[in-house]
Amino acid sequence: IILLGSSFLKMAALRVTVQRLLQGRSAVSPLLAAPTLSRACHHGNHFEYINVSKAGEKQNVGVIELNRPKALNALCDGLMKEVRTALDTFEADKEIGCIVLTGAGEKAFAAGADIKEMSGRQFQEVYGGNFLSHWTRLADTTKPVIAAVNGYALGGGCEIAMMCDIIYAGEKARFGQPEIALGTIPGAGGTQRLTRAVGKSLAMEMALTGTPITAQDALQAGLVSKVFPPDQLVSEAIKTAEKIASHSKLVVAMAKEAVNASQEMTLREGLHFEKRVFHATFATNDRKEGMAAFVEKRKADFTDS
Repeated sequence: IILLGSSFLKMAALRVTVQRLLQGRSAVSPLLAAPTLSRACHHGNHFEYINVSKAGEKQNVGVIELNRPKALNALCDGLMKEVRTALDTFEADKEIGCIVLTGAGEKAFAAGADIKEMSGRQFQEVYGGNFLSHWTRLADTTKPVIAAVNGYALGGGCEIAMMCDIIYAGEKARFGQPEIALGTIPGAGGTQRLTRAVGKSLAMEMALTGTPITAQDALQAGLVSKVFPPDQLVSEAIKTAEKIASHSKLVVAMAKEAVNASQEMTLREGLHFEKRVFHATFATNDRKEGMAAFVEKRKADFTDS
């Protein structure tokens, strides 16, 4: 009964995702050139705390740069609201196939939440207002998000990196959950996503001591996928984003949903869900085109349909 109920809810969510992504997608070709950046137009939205641009030869990669370097890109409420707006804009942009999130400068990706802003809050306010709930917009994004982490990713900075689908790190990156030293605990995934990523023992050590780990430790533990020299980090993240964006956006979203489902299902439930999503790809034009292109030994021309 639990299996059927969970699978039914997941399949209902999948149908909504497929219906939304089937509407008005344009063709996308694989990208071969080095990434290029340009400022993105956001319908009159002028950001104070972030920089937003498009990258890649086809301008199909969205880039969000946290831009409070003097505050080590601390995650104030205004910054997170702007990130949400930028994500909404990129989600609605039919040309964008992947998003890169990074921080200005090499000192910090984000050194955590803005403690000065947070320190005066009371229980009634944070509980009644479900404080930090809007941060999960990153985790709910349909399009893949790559975190390019240079420098410190502490507290909320580590947590928003873990909300992304892929994490690349610069060689000097540091990941940590130091909330214990402030008399509190992580509140945006630091006890949950971190444990799933690195295991209970390391997550417990990080949460109870507040001691950060290095990029190499994070790579060994499975928290990050790759480590690069700091000056190559963002360009490498964009290259990967370009490759993702060259595929069918519809099928990419389905693959992302299936992988994410594995974190919340039993193995039996996950295998059942995966099979149903796999079957669903046979209702798409892009599955037909991809297989036909393989048989005919040519490049696939996906239409996101």
